[in-house]
Amino acid sequence: MMRTTVIFKSVAITLALLCGMAASAKSKTNYDESKVPNYILPELLTCNDGTKVTTAQEWESRRRPEIMEFFSKSVYGQTPEGELKVKYKVVAKDRKALGGKATMQQVMFTFSNGKMVQRALALVYYPNSRKKTGAPVFIGYNFKGNHGTSNDTKILYSPYFDSISNRKSELLQRGVQSERWPMEQIIDRGYAAVTMCYHDIYPDREDGAAQSLIRLLPTTKDEGSRWQAIGVWAYGLSSIADWVERQPWANREQMCVIGHSRQGKAALWAGVQDERFKVVISNNSGCGGAALSKRVFGESIRFITKRFPHWFCKDFTKYSEREAELPFDQHQLLALVAPRHLYVASASLDRWADPKGEYLSAYHASPLYKLYGMKGLESEQMPKIGEPIMNDVGYHIREGKHNITPYDWGHYLDFCDKVFGYKVVNK
Repeated sequence: MMRTTVIFKSVAITLALLCGMAASAKSKTNYDESKVPNYILPELLTCNDGTKVTTAQEWESRRRPEIMEFFSKSVYGQTPEGELKVKYKVVAKDRKALGGKATMQQVMFTFSNGKMVQRALALVYYPNSRKKTGAPVFIGYNFKGNHGTSNDTKILYSPYFDSISNRKSELLQRGVQSERWPMEQIIDRGYAAVTMCYHDIYPDREDGAAQSLIRLLPTTKDEGSRWQAIGVWAYGLSSIADWVERQPWANREQMCVIGHSRQGKAALWAGVQDERFKVVISNNSGCGGAALSKRVFGESIRFITKRFPHWFCKDFTKYSEREAELPFDQHQLLALVAPRHLYVASASLDRWADPKGEYLSAYHASPLYKLYGMKGLESEQMPKIGEPIMNDVGYHIREGKHNITPYDWGHYLDFCDKVFGYKVVNK
């Protein structure tokens, strides 16, 4: 019962804090374009010593490592070099899922450092029509447990929730976020999907480290650049990719990492570190994700580091209300994905995530794509709602609030079809 009490207590405390902070933040948040400060973005293609980058080789050997160091030491924290031993066990399988279109697997990951273990449960769907050719795979987290992605009673509860004795708890409701993982839509297009509850990797609360993978891996002695939740979630996404690339039904050369909101931030950080992800998708990731910090529009560094101090390394707080002093900005993070493919998406009513800042970040990352002979975003003007851009850098803004919807997924599938050269299946 103790763990159940902790979960309910932490949820209640978090909700109370967020309500209070949201009310306070609302009165101080800038939603006025005329009040966006004049800012100068850090140079993307100029090295710290002033040398101009003119070739892809110079980018990869000199400038890219500099930018990686910025984000590793000052935003997300340093990812440990050590590796954990992981055992995988298929705990459930349905070869006739979704009316026979797909095979559904549930795979328990057991991470171990020889002294401690951590369990996480992956929910897998792959199309039966592509078992021989290998399907491209979307990899990403869910927020409310694997059971929250579907009404299917065969889906097991994620380990984070498994000790809740009250089976009527709203935390255990099935299908509450099924639209965020429209498995039939994904399968119908010939793609596979693997999702996992992000709480299994790092419970999303300030004291979550004690129940996370972070306790299994050595961390840097520099407390300021020590990794926290976003870094650990990114590590977990790569751990899922480790398993996926061994599966006969998967095309290991066509793995895509996707994330919404805070998991959009984690997906970006995983994508820039792990080049096995050929497509990196950020959905409404906002501050600390795709949005430019120097615009100070919507959620700012001050608000995000106060509300969620466990997400970023401690040194990121140095730039609270000091965005003008940032030696980097998020367009540089997005550029680190190149020459692989990038897609950024926003929602018209999601001002907290700064849609314009998300678009401009992708736009200002585009010169790097041009260096590779690829096509990024060519206009500083945002496209109209519902008019996606499908270059080597993709972008769309849809009508609506902060969410990831089947509409968004439709564009991601279209983008991946273009990237991988697939013909649209059952569109």
